[in-house]
Amino acid sequence: MVSRNARYALYVLLLVLGALVGAAGALVQAAWLPAGLLLALLATAGLFYGGLRATGTQIGVAAAGGGWLLAVVLLSFGRPEGDGVFGGGVGELLFLFGGMGVAVMCATLSRLPRPPR
Repeated sequence: MVSRNARYALYVLLLVLGALVGAAGALVQAAWLPAGLLLALLATAGLFYGGLRATGTQIGVAAAGGGWLLAVVLLSFGRPEGDGVFGGGVGELLFLFGGMGVAVMCATLSRLPRPPR
């Protein structure tokens, strides 16, 4: 049994990892459009499913998804000078909606039974 403080630390770690994967995915999907988008979505799916497996609850997916969504939304805002990470193409929308879809799929997966001790 994992202590409550360790579980909270894991949730914070998943939140930070979600923000990092979201920022990296935002950059990669635009750089190598077809393959980069697939790579970014695979990394996102791996993080969300890993959060589910590491914590054993849907809160792990929500923590990773919250960090991911926060990073993607903040990077989608442009500066007044016109600079921004997202250019407004189809790839960016596929990354945004695909990542949210993967988060929902991972959050609705049934929990696996705990192995007997």
